[in-house]
Amino acid sequence: MPAQSSGSLSVRVGNTELPTPVCVASGTFGYGAEYEQLIDLSSIGALFAKSVTRAPRSGNATPRLVETPSGLLNSIGLANVGIERYVTEKLPLFAAMPCPVFANIAGESVDEYLEIVERLEARGEIDGFEINLSCPNVARGLAFGTECAQVESLTARLRKATVRPLVVKLTPNVTDICEIARAAEAGGADAVTCINTLLGMVIDTENRRTALAAGTGGLSGPAIRPVGVAAVYRVRRSVSIPVIGAGGIMCAEDALQYLLAGASAVQIGTANFVDPRTVARVLDGIADYGRRNGYGCIEEFHLAE
Repeated sequence: MPAQSSGSLSVRVGNTELPTPVCVASGTFGYGAEYEQLIDLSSIGALFAKSVTRAPRSGNATPRLVETPSGLLNSIGLANVGIERYVTEKLPLFAAMPCPVFANIAGESVDEYLEIVERLEARGEIDGFEINLSCPNVARGLAFGTECAQVESLTARLRKATVRPLVVKLTPNVTDICEIARAAEAGGADAVTCINTLLGMVIDTENRRTALAAGTGGLSGPAIRPVGVAAVYRVRRSVSIPVIGAGGIMCAEDALQYLLAGASAVQIGTANFVDPRTVARVLDGIADYGRRNGYGCIEEFHLAE
């Protein structure tokens, strides 16, 4: 029987230490304050905040959410307050957070990404950046995330603009996600997130129209977990930087599959809408699994090569 060990569940991404490997995914947890009456925010490894763009965005037309078997299709369209209000209204919230905060950055041009990162780099309220190159429900949202040269070039530009951790969020809607991950690493990324949502569509057969006003959207939830786990398994063996697993994690068993596949941390997304306590339940399950198996650190969860 394996020796019992409490071990350490902390994870390092660049120069930032995550106290636990269980994080919350961008777009599913707002700016953190929305959940502070529901869970202990200090139990979160990191808050990956809602995306911010240069100008405010009202998002796509409604309806922009539809449930699917074992999943959720969304077409929010990166609705957000824009960088000016983000700085004045949201950064003070981040300053009070008892967990690390990563700003999720989206844009339609290299200059837009760079402007936002430079603006936030001068502030002290955030701990790192997650670069959203892979939103499937906005115009040009995949333009950067599907081309290796673009990913490497943009990452390299942003790397020069910040000393904070730089995490690149990858899309699964590509031929070879490993090539994109290697491009992010070559550009100087400290970690990659696998995966963003899958492109999907639901059609209302009675009304003969798409269920989402925008037509297509991003599929999340349990239906995509096997895709995410496979992506993490492949990417982890293609890069030397940490991989953060995301997609369909509803319980500890789901998260453990990502860790065994090679993830250094995970992000809880759609499950936050179902039960805000999912983060705590997943963390307890991971800790119990580690104790039962005598693991002293997250790396010991990984499957043997």
